[in-house]
Amino acid sequence: MLVGGKTTKKTMANITVKTLLIFSLMAVVFSGQENSSSSRLIQVKGGPNSVIWVVQLSDLHFSVHHPDRALDFKNLVGPYLSVINPSLVLITGDLTDGKSKDHLNMKQNEQEWVEYRDVMADVVKKSGLDKSIFYDLRGNHDNFGVPSVGGTFDFFSNYSLNAEAGRTGHVNSVTLQTEDRRHLFVGIDSTMAVGLRGPTNLFGHPTDKLLAELDSELSKWGADPKNPVVKISFGHFPLSFSAASESGRTLKDVFLKHSISAYLCGHLHTRFGKNLKRLHQPSNDLMQLNMQQTPSKISSNGSSKVQEFWEWEMGDWRRNRAMRILAIDRGHASFVDINLNSGTKKTIILPTFPLDSRFTLASSQLSEFEHQSLDPSHYMTIRALVFSSSPIISVVARAYDSELGKLILVVEESMTEIKDSSSRGALYAAPWNFKAFQDPSPERYWLQIEAIDVRGRSTLTELRPFSINGLSSSLSWTWKEFMVMGCQWAALYFPILWLSVGCSLFILLLPKALLIFSKKRYTLQNFCTDKNFKNGVGWVLTELYKLRSVWLGFLGYLFYLVLCPWFSGQLFTDGCERGYMTYRGWVVKHPEMGKKLEYLGFPDIMVIVIPHLVFVVFPSILVTLGLAMESEIYRIHLLALSGKKEDDHCKDTPKSRHSNTQSHRPSKFYIGTRLIRRVSMVACLPIFYKHFKSCKLLVKAYEMNPLLHFPVYSFSIPLLLAYAVYKTSRR
Repeated sequence: MLVGGKTTKKTMANITVKTLLIFSLMAVVFSGQENSSSSRLIQVKGGPNSVIWVVQLSDLHFSVHHPDRALDFKNLVGPYLSVINPSLVLITGDLTDGKSKDHLNMKQNEQEWVEYRDVMADVVKKSGLDKSIFYDLRGNHDNFGVPSVGGTFDFFSNYSLNAEAGRTGHVNSVTLQTEDRRHLFVGIDSTMAVGLRGPTNLFGHPTDKLLAELDSELSKWGADPKNPVVKISFGHFPLSFSAASESGRTLKDVFLKHSISAYLCGHLHTRFGKNLKRLHQPSNDLMQLNMQQTPSKISSNGSSKVQEFWEWEMGDWRRNRAMRILAIDRGHASFVDINLNSGTKKTIILPTFPLDSRFTLASSQLSEFEHQSLDPSHYMTIRALVFSSSPIISVVARAYDSELGKLILVVEESMTEIKDSSSRGALYAAPWNFKAFQDPSPERYWLQIEAIDVRGRSTLTELRPFSINGLSSSLSWTWKEFMVMGCQWAALYFPILWLSVGCSLFILLLPKALLIFSKKRYTLQNFCTDKNFKNGVGWVLTELYKLRSVWLGFLGYLFYLVLCPWFSGQLFTDGCERGYMTYRGWVVKHPEMGKKLEYLGFPDIMVIVIPHLVFVVFPSILVTLGLAMESEIYRIHLLALSGKKEDDHCKDTPKSRHSNTQSHRPSKFYIGTRLIRRVSMVACLPIFYKHFKSCKLLVKAYEMNPLLHFPVYSFSIPLLLAYAVYKTSRR
């Protein structure tokens, strides 16, 4: 306000305050816009009010060598999404393949990323969904040979949906708000900060910074009983293939702290099994034998917070055309996995209550049931989501009792759609007497739902066990499923490494120790006289030591593997910088930072180190042991046939031990036609094949020449075995 061309002090003060307020508001607005890329709140409008659902896809592996993957995705996924109408679409990594046609060279291919961008644009258009609800993540294939995020070969930052939406952080969250609760979804990108070419790019590498951001996002809504929060996290790597951070913390630690409901991931595909799922509870075990551990104890007043969460790996699009629908009904998660390879499915049914007792949070469910902390209406109906491209005329729920050893139908109820003027999807419900199904067995009762569309086509869900009591049924892994889900491979690397090295050194050094510290001489003759395990082992190992040059060769090679670089190779998609690998990881000068980085790809390098030690080096020592043992048996057998004494032919054994003039009689160890030698030589073939295959992979993967870049690794084992065969043939 101006008076006579002058500004009063009061007026100036008011203007200053207003100006500061305007700038403060602008700062808040711009700050909100900046943070919106990593954290969003979506008000879910329309019915049904009690349930939300999302779609997960994983391991697309779009490839220039396999155009059918992208073509099928383009033709199938868009129409399915338009029918399902999810609140979110989560794509959990390995968007592109990054592999050569022979699968040996692994680096980024921009053509595949262009295809991914174009296909996703088409899918979004066909689905009719808002593009902002699509969240994609890097997988290890999307990180092959990428020196740094935002660099030349980081095509994810140029072509992904997250990049287009401005979600550039490693942690991105979105909250779906309904009338009764919040549903927090937190995505994490734990790929390597410096992406190496495969195969030494297999594990997730969460940093302390990423874990702190994840902790912060999972804490954002606090613990408000009036506004409960369901927490779901999603990423690419299973926890069994995730390393610890610099301080030793893990993703599991953060997930348990916040008691998330589920962690959704991919990476393993379905070639290892269909039950790649695991219930996590507080434990530091390196191995978990079954899918579920012993349920946590619940306090009598129900006040203790149960720490547990499910890890649900899903199948891949690459071969199985898999898609998952995850629903959360009144705070409890359930899912159905669909294989689109088996043909177009006109109707998809996802039961949301009662829950499948194989995949429930057993301790939490039991606590809620015992202390009646849930709304009674939660139990009073059987509920299911039905997605169909054709009108549905009938939905029926059937419950079966298996107590007598066969399924007996005990409930058959027609389900009615819970309609809403602005419905997001079709939720069907049927009333039932849930108290009649309380039973101490989590596998006594089974549920199946059938839907019939207007064309008379019937769709049945699989039979699934349920437990009103909140009890959990057991489901065991196959050995393949246990190997990939039950073992913490990052923590097991060093124990397996040193065990394999230790066993090899034990075999090589024990005979030397026996010669130095034991007055007794371990020979075939002594073993024939006193047949016990100690004499037998001592004799066999001593025979290996007698092949002095071979023995020294194996010993030197083991020390070489522990003390020296194994090979040098090209680690990035393009560039002239070569790195070298030791058993602790890669060492390379970063092409953009210009500084030396050490021990990259740890523990990823175990995919090379462990197979070489366990399937090449150790078996080679055993085969050489067999050749040496057979050679001595055959030599003594020939002496026995000639009727001569050992003293006449062997100066290594003291004459005092063989002063008798009787002929030797160890020929009972001789099998005939040198069978042990033949078997040992045949056993060399798979070792040669395994080693040759490994060398071929490394040559292609890291652009190496066996003579220049890894001669010791390439030729030591074949030469040592060949020399052992030659030496034992002349003894």
